[in-house]
Amino acid sequence: MSGGIPLLQTGRFRPEILGQNAIAKIRNLFFSFFVVGVLIFTLIASTYQPEDPLFRPSTEITTFLTSTSNATFKSDNTIFKTGEDFMAPNQTAFADFINITDVDEGAVTAIPNHVCEVDNSIDCTDRELFHVMMKAAMEQFKDIHFYKFGKPVRGSDDSSCHMAWQFRPKEGTRAAFYKDYRNFAIARSENCSLNVAQIGEYHSGVNAKKRKKNHKPGFEKMPKKKDMHPVSLPMVGETVNDSLPVVESEASFIHGRYLVYNGGGDRCKSMDHYLWSFMCALGEAQYLNRTLVMDLSICMSSIYTSSHQDEERKDFRFYFDFEHLKESASVLDSTQFAFDWNRWHRKNGLKSHLVEDFKITPMMVSGVEDTLVMRKFRAESYWYRVCEGETESVVQRPWHLVWKSKRLMDIMSTITSRLNWDFDSVHIERGEKAENKELWPNLDADTSPTALLSKLMGKIEDGRNLYIATNEPDKSFFDPLKEKYSIHFLDDYKDLWDENSEWYAETTKLNNGVPVEFDGYMKIVVDTEVFLRGKKQIETFNDLTNDCKDGINTCTSSAI
Repeated sequence: MSGGIPLLQTGRFRPEILGQNAIAKIRNLFFSFFVVGVLIFTLIASTYQPEDPLFRPSTEITTFLTSTSNATFKSDNTIFKTGEDFMAPNQTAFADFINITDVDEGAVTAIPNHVCEVDNSIDCTDRELFHVMMKAAMEQFKDIHFYKFGKPVRGSDDSSCHMAWQFRPKEGTRAAFYKDYRNFAIARSENCSLNVAQIGEYHSGVNAKKRKKNHKPGFEKMPKKKDMHPVSLPMVGETVNDSLPVVESEASFIHGRYLVYNGGGDRCKSMDHYLWSFMCALGEAQYLNRTLVMDLSICMSSIYTSSHQDEERKDFRFYFDFEHLKESASVLDSTQFAFDWNRWHRKNGLKSHLVEDFKITPMMVSGVEDTLVMRKFRAESYWYRVCEGETESVVQRPWHLVWKSKRLMDIMSTITSRLNWDFDSVHIERGEKAENKELWPNLDADTSPTALLSKLMGKIEDGRNLYIATNEPDKSFFDPLKEKYSIHFLDDYKDLWDENSEWYAETTKLNNGVPVEFDGYMKIVVDTEVFLRGKKQIETFNDLTNDCKDGINTCTSSAI
């Protein structure tokens, strides 16, 4: 060791150098872990495909409307909620209804005999006759609140008048108004005083139905009453104007800004899937302040069709209130847009911006100034994914813009009016669930006629009108209930959509002369909406059985 340098005194083994080396090694180790993590994450992200939302639990549908970012839900043959379903029932409470005491008490003055001509035609514009008709309506229809009456017009002959009114059921839980128009048969006594001899069926007063184009009906207000509609509410029973919007001029078109969603795997999925994706597109269009170019042709999933096959060319307007949508948002039919684009975009040098990755958020596109933004989706991708992640807190789905079809809601209103808005309802879900004893061990027995009679006994009074909303195909299954109730089913009202109905005529015209099938989804909408108008509403799950809606061990406090 003589002449050598002690090891501890060499620079390589000094204590301070050892500490620095240890820190460097630890730093390198953590960096290696980070690199590996990034590589794993990149691999997962590049190969990840979203799971099909159709196979997720349906319990998630109760919360997806508020905060879910994964847009998960299950295809079900139940009605999908639209904008009017989220309106608080008390939104109509502010509107003062008309009491019978608000109508002038004085009857139509008798005319002296020397000028009285009993055979004279009825003057439907007579103010006092108007009051007589209003009182007669209030006295006959005791289960509804009247809000406005339209001015009477001449009826089908010289001794009848037609009159319209706006109303809602007294025990209604839905934020909507309804319009009815009926035929009033007027009788004249020997001294020429007038009274109402008979009031016709729901919507029998067709002369009072019509309204001027682009003009709301001129309803006459009662004295000292407030305006009825400070907010937009559905009006069931109005004339439907679902004509397609048209760009007024070339100048209007070239100054517009448009958004198109094209392709993707959303087509021919269930209606809840369709709406969840469509509302994402509509929300982005509003965020970008662009007109949404929408395809009004829907592919109806096989779960709703009588052919049990997916069926194309179903019009959006068969199922949803397009009039409300086009009046509340900027939308344009894709066929009309394609026609205008082809004839004007080259001439005016209009540009389009293509987006082929749903991960490009609306915020990233907000600065694009091109006339058209087109999102193009791969077959395995879904529209709703645009609204996931950070976009969820920025782009809101505008649920208030989409309401159910007025024509379908009018069928509902006709059924409930035939029941005089005085009925109870029960939803009885059976079908495949009742046959599957592993997932629903008690459902079949709990919804048998004997069990139903026992469970309804303490909930619904004997002799009541009972509307049964059910997926049980054999309606005779419920015959034992006739011992205690007057039972009614959707199928009892087939005349409302058969070839002689107003619905049939209007949808055939809308469909270029081709008759439209009253398909499974339409039936679900009407059946559910009638059920929701019952004074007492009994559900299958929670009320009739302890089985869980989605199978054993899936019950939640909010599931029904």
